[in-house]
Amino acid sequence: LVHTACPAAVEDIKWGMPAFLYNGKILCGMAAFKAHATFGFWHRGMEDLLKKELGKTSDAMGLLGKIASRQDLPTDARMLRYIRTSVSLHDSGTATRPKRQPRQPLPEPPDLAAALKRNKQAAAAWKKFSPSGRREYIEWITEAKRPETRTQRLQTTIAWTAQGKARNWKYQNC
Repeated sequence: LVHTACPAAVEDIKWGMPAFLYNGKILCGMAAFKAHATFGFWHRGMEDLLKKELGKTSDAMGLLGKIASRQDLPTDARMLRYIRTSVSLHDSGTATRPKRQPRQPLPEPPDLAAALKRNKQAAAAWKKFSPSGRREYIEWITEAKRPETRTQRLQTTIAWTAQGKARNWKYQNC
């Protein structure tokens, strides 16, 4: 049905599941599980259309909900209409997914800031870290439950940072 409604669609595998691409972007895809399958459209506008038509939101990964039998599938005519609508939404140039908002940087804990001031080499390396690299260390320090653990993590952070090592440096070349 996808090839009938959109001859330009190209079959591909995305995240280990069958998908159809249209003009290099995901048009729709499917997945199979033990007791059901799913089928979904990638364009956000399709979610609004299907909610309006089906009167509910899906409880499964795909927009058509859990497909456990042939009776759960829309008719071929309806499915062709869905696919053609998805193609027209892609052709309209509207974004397929909303853009993610960038995460705000975490504030430096006062004890970390003080330790960085005392170690110039660590402070210089800290400034070179990306925001996510700093975030990993800050989260690791602040998630400690005991003061002794926090102190140990802070000392390790300063030592590793002075060497220019990212938080998970041990796993970078795995």
